[in-house]
Order: sequence, then C-alpha cells, then structure tokens
Amino acid sequence: MTRRIITALLRFAMRIYFRRVEVAGAENVPQKSPVIFVLNHPNALVDPAFLLCLAPRPVSFLAKAPLFKLPVLGFLVRALDSLPVYRQQDEGQDVSRNRETFAAASQLLSRGGTIGICPEGVSHNEPRLRPIKTGAARIALRAVSTGDVHDLKIVPAGLYYTSKTTFRSAALLYFGKPIDVTQVALEPDGNPPRPAVRALSNQIEAALREVMLDAEHEEALHTIIQAERIFSADGDDEDEESLAEELQLQQRFVKAYKILRDRAPERLAKLEMRMTRFEEQLRQAGVDADDLSPPTSTLDVFGHLITRCLAFLLLLGPATLGAVIHYPAYRLSGYLATRLSRDADDVTSTVKIISAMLLFPVTWVLVSLLVYRFVGGMPALTVLIAAPAFGYVAIRFSEELDRFFGGLRALVFFLRRRKFFIRLIAERNAIRSEILALGNDAAVAAR
Repeated sequence: MTRRIITALLRFAMRIYFRRVEVAGAENVPQKSPVIFVLNHPNALVDPAFLLCLAPRPVSFLAKAPLFKLPVLGFLVRALDSLPVYRQQDEGQDVSRNRETFAAASQLLSRGGTIGICPEGVSHNEPRLRPIKTGAARIALRAVSTGDVHDLKIVPAGLYYTSKTTFRSAALLYFGKPIDVTQVALEPDGNPPRPAVRALSNQIEAALREVMLDAEHEEALHTIIQAERIFSADGDDEDEESLAEELQLQQRFVKAYKILRDRAPERLAKLEMRMTRFEEQLRQAGVDADDLSPPTSTLDVFGHLITRCLAFLLLLGPATLGAVIHYPAYRLSGYLATRLSRDADDVTSTVKIISAMLLFPVTWVLVSLLVYRFVGGMPALTVLIAAPAFGYVAIRFSEELDRFFGGLRALVFFLRRRKFFIRLIAERNAIRSEILALGNDAAVAAR
C-alpha cells in the first residue's frame, strides 16, 4: 500500500514538472520473466523515479547504502523494496557486504521479480555514457549460473531529457531489446569469471548507447541539438514530433557528426557557423524556427487569434488566482534547488520536485486555513480542493499564452518585414538540405 501511494505521488509530481512524458519500447519488456533493468543516470533521483512509475512491471532498485540512513529518503528506499549497494567511494562502507546484496537480488529474481540498476554508478552531467560498473553483469551471471534464476533478461532503459533542469520540459523513457543471460562456470569462490563479466558488461554498454543520446562532448551535443531543432521545425504546433523520433534523429546526427568531424571538418564547421548565424537572426527578429510558416489566410489567422483571446479571458480569473497562490512556493523551490544543487545540474530537478511536493501541499493547507479563519468551513474546503486545479490552469495558461505571443510575433514580423521573413524560411530550408546532404555523405562513408 505504501509503495502504491509513493508511486502515485511521484507520478503526479512528474506529470506536473514535465510538460511531456513519453514511454517507448514497452513491448520489449518481458511480462513474466525475471528482469534486470539497466538505466543511464543523468538526473539523480528523478531517473529511478521514472522507471518506478512508468515501467510496465513493479521494480525494486539497487541503491547506494548512504541513502538508507537519510531521514526521508531512507524511508522511501525501504518502502520501495530497494537493496543497498556498498561502494568504495562512500566513506565507511564495507564493500564485502555486497555479497548479501547479491544474494538478496538473486532471491528476488528467482521469484520472477525485477531489479533496476544504474550501472554508471553515479549521476552526472556528461553528455555521454560514463564507463559502466560490472555489478549488473555479475548479479545476472551469478543468478543464472547457480541455477536459482531461469530465463533472465537484461532490458536497457534509456532516459532522454530535452532540458532536465527546466520546469515543463519533456522526458522520454525508452526500453530497448532485451539481452539474454546464459550460464557460465562459476569460479571456486562462487563469482562469475572476469572475461564473462566483461563481455556481458560490454553488451549492456552497447545496448544502453542505443536507447540514449550519447555525444562525445558538450560542443558536439550543442551542434546536434541545434541541427535537430532547425531540421525538425515545421511551424505545425498541432503535430508535435514524438520524443522517440526526436531522440532517434539526434542519434543519427551523433553518428554522422563523428564521421564528418574526421572526414569533412571544414564543411561541418561551415554548417555550424551557418546554423549559429541563422538562430541569431531568429533571436533578433524575436521568433522561433517553429514559427516560420507564412499565414495562408489572414482571415483564418485573425479568427484563430480571436478564439484564443476569448479562451484566455475565460481562464484569466482561475489562472491568476492559481499563480498568486502558488508563486511563493514556486520561487522558494527554485531558490532551494539553486542553493542545494550547488551548480550540479544532475540534482537540480530532484531538489525542485521534492521541494515542490512538500511546499505546494503546505501552501494549499495554509490558504485553506486563512479562508476558514475569515470566511468559513465550506469555502475553505472548496479552496483546498480547487487550489491544485487552479495551479494547473495557471501553468497551462502561461504555456498557451507564450505560444500565442510567439505566433503573434511571427505574424507581425511577416506583415512588417515580409521579404526578410521569406528569406529566413529559404535559409532554414537550405540548412535542412545541407544537413540531409551531409547525413547522406556520412552514411556512404560509414558503409
């Protein structure tokens, strides 16, 4: 029961924090076989929360031992049936106790359960997969080779965040093809042989790279995201590209970037300069690449604007009330995230979500008590129930208002500077063509 409550609260919090949450590849997760999920780790405690809430099967986790001693997190990890991992880098930990953890993991798997492991070992801000630890491979091989576990699968799960520290950004959980684990002859001490561990770890690493964005460095990642943003811009807000398609496109750009950096560095550098200049022109014009779509009918445009304005007027009251109620807690959670994360982007979202889960309910109760003090019980109860809804309306109102003004700016820009607007569209199309040509050249070179 406790697990269900925690999972429901986390799912609700993530749906509020992230504007879009998508799951892809769920059909790759076996429904009955024991499973070890291996997960990349770019966003601290948010990463296992995604797997916990969105995996098609209940998941237990291997978590670093110090978490079990923390006041609130200790209760949470125990309630979620987590198993402690004793690491050398954690002061005062006895790594020999991992034998107990491995035995407990084997027992859980033998009952057909699932385990989640982040094999990189630590959360980080690097744009690529860090060298993985061998714990997942050792647990899997030991469990299968002792005969305790049958038909064990290792399922890679990739997390992709469009902007992991930004409120109302998007996130994708992507399950890859399962890896079969075969028996090996164990060594006299009961451990699997090192060559087998290394071979399976290499399989896990390769599988993880297939379900995540794995760029070599920040400069390459910036170019890849920039290229995807320009390439995918089509001016159609109603037909938004899925995050899985976005990730796959960026993965293709990563592969092409590596080849072109070695084979055509001058051409790649020219494209980077061209994309940077194009985005700078967009910033000066005050529009986004998505807004570069000339209106087909002025009457349709103004009809759309009037409809939006009427909707905004209807929602203005609840949205304003929701913003006023939640603004202090929103600002305080942002302040705490800045102070506590200490410029570590991989923990910023965790602090924001945890602080919001604490501060927003406190806000609802305090506002209700204030209404009760001056108005009475029934209005106070109404406010307690309606306050969360008003907060969500405020979020959606803000997002739609931002999109409305973006489209309005593009329209005004088109009417005032039509030639420049059309020239920007032509430049965007030319950059797309160059990206396609470079991608085809990279594919030929790869073959």
